[in-house]
Amino acid sequence: MSRKMFSQTLRTLERDGLVVRTVDPDATPPLVHYGLTDLGREIAEETRLLRAWTHNRAAQVHAARAAHDQRTATSEGAPSEEAPSIG
Repeated sequence: MSRKMFSQTLRTLERDGLVVRTVDPDATPPLVHYGLTDLGREIAEETRLLRAWTHNRAAQVHAARAAHDQRTATSEGAPSEEAPSIG
């Protein structure tokens, strides 16, 4: 990720209320600090829960995909469509 994209992303997160930006004007050059807001901490926890669920259920998702692909295979025996990866 480029510095420009990183800065734009941080500004968007600040605008959305997920991070707070503070500048230390006494530092040379000025230092910018970012921290999570209460809203940011809440979404971080939800994201951790989703990641854990994905990790814990990846084998079941893969098995469901394999069963589906087997049921819907074309005459050549290939899956009918490519599914995004999980886990």
